[in-house]
This record gives sequence, structure tokens and C-alpha cells, in this order.
Amino acid sequence: MNLNPNFLLTLLVVSSLSVTAQKTASTGSPLVTGSQTAIVKTESGSVRGYIHNSIYTYKGIPYAKAKRFMAPSKPDSWTGVRSSMAYGPVCPIMTPTSQVNDESEFVYHHDWGYANEDCLRLNVWSPQVATSGSAVTRKRPVMVWLHGGGYSAGSSQELPSYDGENLSRTGDVVLVSVNHRLNILGFLDLSDYGDKYKSSANVGMMDLVAALQWVKANIDQFGGDPSNVTIFGQSGGGGKVSTLMYTPSAKGLIHKAIAESGTAPQFQERDLTHRVGEAVLAELGFNASQVDSLQTVPYEKLAAAGSRAIQKVRQQLVAEGKPVTGLGWGPSRDGSFLPYQPVQPEALAISSYVPLLVGSTKNEFMASLSGNLRNATPEQAKAQLQKRFGDKTDAYIEAVKKAYPTDTKASDLIDIDDRFRSNTLKLANLKSAHTTAPVYVYLFTWQSPVLDGAYKAVHCMEIPFVFNNVARCEEMTGGGKDAYELARKMSQSWVSFARTGNPNYKELPAWKPYTEASGTTMLFDNQCVIKSHPDKEIQALATASVTRTP
Repeated sequence: MNLNPNFLLTLLVVSSLSVTAQKTASTGSPLVTGSQTAIVKTESGSVRGYIHNSIYTYKGIPYAKAKRFMAPSKPDSWTGVRSSMAYGPVCPIMTPTSQVNDESEFVYHHDWGYANEDCLRLNVWSPQVATSGSAVTRKRPVMVWLHGGGYSAGSSQELPSYDGENLSRTGDVVLVSVNHRLNILGFLDLSDYGDKYKSSANVGMMDLVAALQWVKANIDQFGGDPSNVTIFGQSGGGGKVSTLMYTPSAKGLIHKAIAESGTAPQFQERDLTHRVGEAVLAELGFNASQVDSLQTVPYEKLAAAGSRAIQKVRQQLVAEGKPVTGLGWGPSRDGSFLPYQPVQPEALAISSYVPLLVGSTKNEFMASLSGNLRNATPEQAKAQLQKRFGDKTDAYIEAVKKAYPTDTKASDLIDIDDRFRSNTLKLANLKSAHTTAPVYVYLFTWQSPVLDGAYKAVHCMEIPFVFNNVARCEEMTGGGKDAYELARKMSQSWVSFARTGNPNYKELPAWKPYTEASGTTMLFDNQCVIKSHPDKEIQALATASVTRTP
């Protein structure tokens, strides 16, 4: 007889989870723990996690080790079973959080974790693993999450939306999230000072390649398919996603890519990163022969010297009449790990086979939040816009009203993002024009009702929807019915893309690949729609205003 393929897939999912479901039911609790629970073998040794709501969970697994400023290598092996039930250390940050804004902290609800330079750890969520008492019946798509925070801050546990349990369950995927070296630890260029520091300018990105190598070697034991790995990330994580697409050593480790509110439009060049490295040594009173002394400088002292060095080089560039845009901690074109700039054909060719899903949120970093303009009058909003658009202000206002005719607040006029959206389109245009793999573009326009709607579609707002974590993030989403409905659609679209390279989902309108000519864009909102160049006039005016700015 003929059986519906969707029915067969559902049957497979149910049967593969039956053993775990029985365990959970027998305990009378959604949590299963114990000395013999959820033990999985890795190349380095066995790890023990726990089962929560039928999802096997492992946290803080070492995927590599590294000395300060040096390339990562495989982690030390261990005997026995390593407990892996709590998040591992996060990378130290240069400006530790000592106080927060009460309201925004309510919305974002950060978990700062604990810091240690030995932070090369990852977390895994899976519906099924290869334990001593069971085998994996089939391999699932693997989704590797790269956290935000630029290249200087953040961690795999920073936001509640990053928790992978729900997406693993509802999407039937294996979810991995990663910590790695950041800021001065990940991107200080000391390559002038000896062969052992030759990779120092990009070791933070090399950590992520090491994590992907760990995935390739071990993820099958966690029920994942090493030949179907999707990297996805937001903000700085989106930048890391696109950087890895230009990284020769990552080729073959990545099969799909999703960049949310972040791209890598340009890498720093070595002439600048070398100056920063030299300035750091000078700030600490070391000469070239004393470079090894950096190994033992306390992190707080090193970080302070790094901040002073960046400022020093910035001042030098201004005095020389040179641009300072982009100077800071992040990837650089070092000639080996990153041999090309993103716009070069050679860079694009590295990931020519990788489908890309890329987008941003409607509002990102809103002027009304930082400028005390939440309740701006039309006159105040126009005055704010005139600072940038001058005699083109009326045209810009009309362009916003055309793109978003249902907006009603005056502050909506000043809260439209064009920076992240512009970079999204630049990447989409490059990728779609120079590679054969499809590109899909989205714009997240859903407006949060929290705090009288003040946070709109702010930076990070889409993450709870991607991870299907509305319930964990009610402070950000409000937890209403419409939020749950959109989260189901959006998370399943991401899963569909991870599974097949195509984000189409039955509850969404037909979504065709993007080209610069078509401008095909999915708008995620209470009513999801496909539009062609939905904000073309806004982008044109915004680009022109940047060009005019001295």
C-alpha cells in the first residue's frame, strides 16, 4: 500500500524517541539523571549529561585546548566519565558587566556565566544519542549556533533564547553551541614576534574551526549527521558565520549557513593589526624580545593595555588622515587563515556550494531607546531625521510610510534600521551573483508588545522565534498566542533550511531564492508575506546619506 512520506517521517521520530519517553515517564518527572544516564563516547573520552523533556543534554564539553595567543589543538583525553551537565567557562571580556539598565535587563535577561581563559567548550542537545544501551537509528541535521556580542563579548549561554532544547525537540535536530576566545585573547596580532605566534591574529576564529572539526569527528555519537552541518548565528555570530564561509580550513565542515543581523563586509588588514600588537607591547613596557612575557600578564592588565593600544592607534590614524572604521578586535586578512577579503572572487568561491539564509530585524538598534524619543512627536521625529537626511527628510518619511503603511508612532520613522539591512543586501547580492548555491533573504518585522511596544523588532528579537523559545523569553516576546504561532513557523523554516537548504515551510508563502534583480524577501510578522525590494527607497536614501556624511 502507499503511505504518506510525512506519516513515515513522523513514525520514525516517534519510534526513535520512545525509549527516552519511557524513561522519562517511569520517573514521574521530565528530568532523568544518574551515574549511568546519557553517557556518550567522544574521541577524548566519555561524557555524561542528562535527559530533560526527552532531549539529551550535554554542557561544557572541551572541544580543543590552547595556550594564550596560539592556535587550538585537540583537547587532552580523560579516563572515566566526564560530567557534562553545567555550562563551561566563558571567555573573559574586556569590560566586565558591573551594572545594568533595569528595564533592558528585564527584556534581555542575561546570564553572564563565569570567566576563564580555558573556555573552549561546547554544548549539545539531541533527541537521541548512542549510549551503551541504545544505538542511533538515523542521523539528524546538525545546527551549530555561534553567539553574538561582536568579537569581544558574549557566550553560548548569555541569553535564555540560546537554549537548544526546544528547537532540538520540535525540529528533530542536533543543536550545538560554542564558546571561543574573544577580544584581545582571540585577535591580538603578534605575528611579527616569532613563528609560534604566527596565527595569533585569528585564533578566535580558529577555535570555531576546531569546534566544527570536533563536530565532524564526534557528532554521529550524539545522533547528528556530520555531512549535514548548518552554522547559524546572530549579530557578531552572524559575522562569524560569514567569516567562516571565507575560511579555507572550514571548507567541507559547513553545508549550510544562516547569518542573522550580522555579516563580515571587510576584514582588517595586517598593517593595522601589526600596529596594535606593537602598541600593546609598548603599553606594557615590553620590547620585542619580551613578547613571551605576555603569556603571564594578568588578563585585566592585558585587557587594559589592549584598550589603550586601540585608542593610541586610532589617534595615530586620525593624525595621518586615514580612516579608523573597523579598527578593533576581530578577524583580519592574515594571508593564510583568511587569505582574501569577502568581496574577492576567491573568497566567495570557498563557500560556493553553501546555501545561505540571511536577514535582519526591522528596528535593530533604535534611536528612540537611546535618545529618549519613545513618545516623540512628529515634529521631534522629523527634527531627528533632518540631522542625517537634510533636504531629503520628507522623501525619507514618505519612503518609510510606503514600506510600512501600518506604522502609527512618530518614533517609527526614526527606528528603521538601514545599517544591518544594508549589509544583509550586500552579502546577498555578492553571494547570489557569484555562486550557484541559493540565497534566501528575510526581514523580521514583528513588533513586541512588551513595555508598551517600546522594543519593537529590536536587535536579538528574532532569536526566541528561531529557537522556538517564546516561553523562555516572555520578557522579550510577551508570550502571546501570535508569538507562539510565529515561532513555530520561523523555527520550522530554519529547520527546513538546515535539513534541505530550502527554508520553505507549509505555513509560509512560497519563498523563492533571492537575486539582486528580484529582491525577494520574506517578511516575518503576524502575517508573513513575500515582497520584492520591500524597502528599496529607504535603502537608497540611507546609502546616499552615508555617502554625503563627511
